[in-house]
Amino acid sequence: MAMSMTTAVMLGCSGSDRWSMASLMSALPSASVTNKMFSRTQPSVRLTQQRDQRLGLTISLHPNSPFISSYNGLAPVNPLLSIGSFDNNSFEHNFTIIGNGGRIFAMRHGRRVPKLNRPPDQRRALLRGLTTQLLKHGRIITTRARASAMRKYVDKMITLAKDGSLHKRRQALGFIYEKQIVHALFAEVPDRYGERNGGYTRIIRTLPRRGDNAPMAYIELV
Repeated sequence: MAMSMTTAVMLGCSGSDRWSMASLMSALPSASVTNKMFSRTQPSVRLTQQRDQRLGLTISLHPNSPFISSYNGLAPVNPLLSIGSFDNNSFEHNFTIIGNGGRIFAMRHGRRVPKLNRPPDQRRALLRGLTTQLLKHGRIITTRARASAMRKYVDKMITLAKDGSLHKRRQALGFIYEKQIVHALFAEVPDRYGERNGGYTRIIRTLPRRGDNAPMAYIELV
């Protein structure tokens, strides 16, 4: 982050001379700026004092010197420091845009996903297999974490079967591994769960698994 530097040189200043705000304000340029001042030049400020005169403020433009605009965060560019910059007239010029395809995301509060100690592709394959086995056998035993994670997918497949349309059937065929289970599910679900709105599974806790003491549970269709 670079900022423009203003050099002030005071020549022959004695202890009795003091700065006055009125003299400084009168020496500053007015609000109306001509088009010649918007060229790529850098203003320089110099304090001078001649004999038997007060301090004076001189602002000069050097056309050959490069200009570096100031950075003030969300505030607009300082008009005194950006006299030589005609393009820096809005907030967007105070930021550097990097076009590398990167994105900025906020924190994921309240969006916890059960990872099940697996990458996304393996986790999806595991949930698809557990859903297929539960719809095939009606009751399976697995860990509590897997049972809780697969519960919403089983409910979604039953909801698709309750609709019964061709589009919903194709969505179920894309998730469940066995076609025969899909066709049987679409045939039996309207009569079995026609009057039930959600809550198609039940989780029953059981003894921990021998060996690693993992918490286990039965998950079954209601």
